[in-house]
Amino acid sequence: DIDECSFERTCDHTCINYPGSFECLCHKGYTLYGLTHCGDIDECSISNGSCDFACLNTMGSYECVCPPGKKLHWNKKDCVEMVKCLPNGKPAPKAQLVCSKTGGIESCFLSCPSNTLFVPDSENSYTLSCGVPVLHGKAQPRRNSTLPSCSDSLAPPIKQKARFKIKDAKCHLRPRSKEKTKDSGKQAVSDNCQVTFVNLKCDSSKKKRRGRKSPSKEVSHITAEFEVEMKSEEVSDTCNIDCVRKRMEQKLQTAIKTLRKSINKQQFYIQFSGTEYEVAQKPAKATEGHEACSTGQVLQDGKCVTCSTGTFYSGEHNQCVPCSPGTYQDTEGQLTCEPCPSNDGQGAAGARNVSQCGGKLNLICSPGHYSSDGFKPCTVCPLGTYQPEPGRTLCFPCGGGLVTKYEGAVSFQDCETKVHCSPGHYYNSTTHRCIRCPVGTYQPEFGQNYCITCPGNTSTDFDGSTNVTHCKNQHCGGELGDYTGYIESPNYPGDYPANVECIWNINPPPKRRILIVVPEIFLPIEDECGDVLVMRKSASPTSITTYETCQTYERPIAFTSRSRKLWIQFKSNEGNSGKGFQVPYVTYDEDYQQLIEDIVRDGRLYASENHQEILKDKKLIKALFDVLAHPQNYFKYTAQESKEMFPRSFIKLLRSKVSRFLRPYK
Repeated sequence: DIDECSFERTCDHTCINYPGSFECLCHKGYTLYGLTHCGDIDECSISNGSCDFACLNTMGSYECVCPPGKKLHWNKKDCVEMVKCLPNGKPAPKAQLVCSKTGGIESCFLSCPSNTLFVPDSENSYTLSCGVPVLHGKAQPRRNSTLPSCSDSLAPPIKQKARFKIKDAKCHLRPRSKEKTKDSGKQAVSDNCQVTFVNLKCDSSKKKRRGRKSPSKEVSHITAEFEVEMKSEEVSDTCNIDCVRKRMEQKLQTAIKTLRKSINKQQFYIQFSGTEYEVAQKPAKATEGHEACSTGQVLQDGKCVTCSTGTFYSGEHNQCVPCSPGTYQDTEGQLTCEPCPSNDGQGAAGARNVSQCGGKLNLICSPGHYSSDGFKPCTVCPLGTYQPEPGRTLCFPCGGGLVTKYEGAVSFQDCETKVHCSPGHYYNSTTHRCIRCPVGTYQPEFGQNYCITCPGNTSTDFDGSTNVTHCKNQHCGGELGDYTGYIESPNYPGDYPANVECIWNINPPPKRRILIVVPEIFLPIEDECGDVLVMRKSASPTSITTYETCQTYERPIAFTSRSRKLWIQFKSNEGNSGKGFQVPYVTYDEDYQQLIEDIVRDGRLYASENHQEILKDKKLIKALFDVLAHPQNYFKYTAQESKEMFPRSFIKLLRSKVSRFLRPYK
């Protein structure tokens, strides 16, 4: 068995080797195309991502967006009024920025009790958000939206952005040491600022000091955005809305000033689940032994493992702790758990999403049902509507006056359409006709009302596609000039697209020539030349041609270019398609021209099956190219290594030629 997974570029994401074959798998949010490639799934093209309002596709994921005055429900799909006064519900606790001064030293704490997200961007930078941003004027509000009844948000929130700098410190979120916590005893002057939303980004970069030989310094930049909401209860006879706004702005500015001083003295901490974290540290502190893994990860069997959903990372204990009853966590590697909507502290520990909040999964509305909060008691979806997902607050209409066969329908396929659409089509509920899926989309199922957008940057050759395998990468061509590289048909090893034209230019470094190996090439056999691969000196049809084919060849061939530069063109028609080709090339020193020609023109190189396999094996071709690009490297491979890699007859063939050429007088 050849381990295909050991080759470079076998799969985009994950490769699994089986006896005699292999399989490529993609990360979550991506789908396979062209046998080995992974492309982002556009979930928004699948029934608007099941979003109540708008859908935003992101790499590997997507998110639902709500209009102003509404916020995303816990199911992350529906839009509900900004403040819902549930009989047993309390509003989610707000973030607080508390700054105090003790003995002339300012220190600030940001406590994040709910709606927190921690994203480690790289080893030395992270982003952290706390609270829910108020969307104002980003999308058109719906006509029928009633204003929140509880505590109304009066006007656009107060927003302020600030940038801070910490010298000699790295962006690592680490638990604050115990000694430091003891020092902060009685607080003298304390400023307390309730914040609706905070977004904090910490980024470290090395700053080179010019001229001197002193070591480069670490500089960390913190960018913080604050949003503070204005509430109607704060407006009084003595202070109108403008006055409240001014007061709030001043309060926030004062807090940011104090925050700047506290950051300069490295006295700024963020609190999650009762643990205080330092935002950035001086290098000396970062060398403690147990801190081998980044925040949100723990050491298991010598590997750093991210804390799973249903748990949070406790910096104090340096371990993953299950969410306590009444809280949940649906994202990996977080520093706290989110309070459940009911907030009554009931339920099981370790809830991985809101639906597990009640501890019992049966508290949530099942597909075909809905309720105002997604929990029981639920109402059946009425006739003419359907709902495929659990825990929703609405049902989707069939549209166009269509009815469903029964109440509690769970899919558009339950709507009684006038015609039944086959795969490759979608049902238009306005015209009541089946429409072919446009180019760049596909639909594998019967009776659907949408077509799925092709993954990544792929598209289909024609409309009416029924499968993701019809989605092909169209990208190809380019400037090549390194010592070695590949020319491959678009979408390889999947079938190449129709009506495509690719042009590559190989322009080797000075005093170097080009050697090409065509291990195998698959072009459909047609009466006249259909799909063509041609290599010549330039785009001019009369220039020196090195290679041209419009057929399938499964026997490998190696040849040197007849010109110093190569212009390569691949053209396909709208007819049949094939797997195409992946052609490696290498450039060699022109002083070795005679030797290379001698090797590639020797019939023995292609005579035996064994030798042919070498030119098809990616690992062996790499070793062979290493020798051809720099023949003296032949002596670098030990006899044992060569024996294990290549058949004896092949080594014999090479050895005689290389030795004779490099050591002619021995």
